[in-house]
This record gives sequence, structure tokens and C-alpha cells, in this order.
Amino acid sequence: ITDALLSSAASHSKEGSAFKTKAVRWVSVAKSSKETPDRKAVSAFGGYSGPVSILRTNREMASVKWHRKGDYFVTVSPKAGAAAVLIHQLSKVNTQQPFRKTKGEVQLACFHPNKPFLFVASQQHVRIYHLVKQAMVKRLVSGCRWISSMDVHSSGDHLIVGSLDRRMVWFDLDLSSTPYKTLKYHERALRSVGYHGRYPLMASASDDGAVHVFHSMVYSDLMRNPLLVPVKILRGHSIENKLGVLTLAFHPSQP
Repeated sequence: ITDALLSSAASHSKEGSAFKTKAVRWVSVAKSSKETPDRKAVSAFGGYSGPVSILRTNREMASVKWHRKGDYFVTVSPKAGAAAVLIHQLSKVNTQQPFRKTKGEVQLACFHPNKPFLFVASQQHVRIYHLVKQAMVKRLVSGCRWISSMDVHSSGDHLIVGSLDRRMVWFDLDLSSTPYKTLKYHERALRSVGYHGRYPLMASASDDGAVHVFHSMVYSDLMRNPLLVPVKILRGHSIENKLGVLTLAFHPSQP
């Protein structure tokens, strides 16, 4: 499946409406048939690693998030106005602009893991949109001054938000539009937050050079509240120009 998606992106056509062409332009990358030190085989069943296509937008991209199934991804360009949020489909080499207008300056966007929902974060709020009905489902009030990162739990029922004012906010989407928990463990701005896709783990990275790892157990029983316990603080990152750990990512199958 992966090879089919990549091959379609590499040999794409130039079809598309003029409206979409102005917002983004797909540029194919020539595929090398020989293995070089920079293009090693991904696996015994796959081809070679490296770029297959380039997307050029009118404004600088600040965020890219993949859908769980791997065909769609969403990009955010905060200074692009109505074209700030763009949804791309790799297999069809197609781009859609879901909004005619944006409320506030969009900072981040990500997909719901198993429903046609799109989470769009401005500086202080997170709005949830139904992509099929093309309507807003819920508006989350974070209480943060400036949202810097966001991630959705694999169950789709929980959301964490990190902010530049040192807060990590946990939302229970079935409970309320206000935060279920607000954590303030870091000394400086948060740059990245994330759930593990398989294990009950959660982490936050900050400009103080530390990464905080939490045990975050979510129960199928709706009567039980999620369990959140600090596990470990990872240090050792150097701080350059007042910037510490800028991003983090869990291994998909290992803790």
C-alpha cells in the first residue's frame, strides 16, 4: 500500500482547479533507481527512502500532521488567511481547502483517529469540525495565552494541548468543553506534547531543556476518571538562544 501511494505521488498529473492551484502546488521528485548512502532501503519489502513529492504553498508552513491511515495529511500556514488549513490526499495528489474563512490565526490542526473530525487550534481555542457535514461540532476553551502544540489520544476521546505559558491542558471530549486537568510542571514554554499510540504514556517537551513523561491510563469505563502519574524527567538537552527541546515523538510500537 505504501509503495502504491508513493508511486502515485511521484507520477502525478497536473489536474486540479485554479482555486486549489493558487493555494498549493505539487512538484514531483525524480526517483533514483540506485541505492546511495542517502537513499537506503526502508525495509526488505519496500523501496528506497527519500522525497517523492514537494508541496509549495504561498506562505510558510508551521505544522504538518498525518491521518492515522496514512493517505491524508493536513498542513497549517498561519499567515495564509483562508488557505491557512489545507488537507492533502497523497494517493490522488489532491488538495482541499476546507474553510472559506478562518476564525483567528490558526496555529495547529490534526485529525481525529477514527471519525471525520478535524481539530483546529487558534491561539487560545480549539475548534472541532465535522468534515462531512462541514460544520463546527464543539469549541474548547483552553485558558491558555498561546497554544503551541496539540495531540489526540488514540481512542479519540481525549485531547492534550501545550502552551507557551507553561501549561499542559487535558480535555475529556465527552465530559466538557473546558479542561479536565491543567498541569504546570515546566519552568518555560512548552513546545511539544504527545500521546503514545499504543501504551498509556504521555510526554511534554519544553524550553527548559526537559522532557516530562507521564503514565496516562484511559479506561473504557466512562465512570472512571483517567489516571495521570508523573513517571520520569529526561534531561541533558542543551538550551540555545533560550530554546530547549522543540519537538518529541514516541515510537509507534515500542515504549
